[in-house]
Amino acid sequence: MFLTRPAIAGIASLFVAGCTLTSDEAPSSATVEAPASFTRERLIGRWGIASFHVDKDRPRTEREARAQCGQPYTIAKGPTDGVMMHVADDPKLYELRLKGDSAGRTYVGFEAPPGDPQDREILSSTNDLMTMRFVDPDANRRYGTFVYVRCRA
Repeated sequence: MFLTRPAIAGIASLFVAGCTLTSDEAPSSATVEAPASFTRERLIGRWGIASFHVDKDRPRTEREARAQCGQPYTIAKGPTDGVMMHVADDPKLYELRLKGDSAGRTYVGFEAPPGDPQDREILSSTNDLMTMRFVDPDANRRYGTFVYVRCRA
């Protein structure tokens, strides 16, 4: 079979375009959404909050968070399926939602793929204690890892 240069160029451009579309459209495992590992009800309530930057400070930070229950941070149900929380550097409350990824991580954030820079990754969570950190490296550097201790009435 004999192909002319324009035919070869056309076939090559289709091949390159096909490769480009395939690689651009294939999501990475970090952005593939999966169900969160728990429901929003676990977050709803009154919490004492403190943060740390070095793991050895976590026990002290948990005690400090517990002491903050005199002025608790309230996480309430959002108007749809989310929770009402603040985001980094903004005093306004926003409705954020829980989202998971294919690696089993859980995030809370805006309607965006899991692990978005504005998200917080929930590192651990029980009914009475949670730890979270901002995904954005700058916000994480400034705020550290948050410890949330549930306040009892």
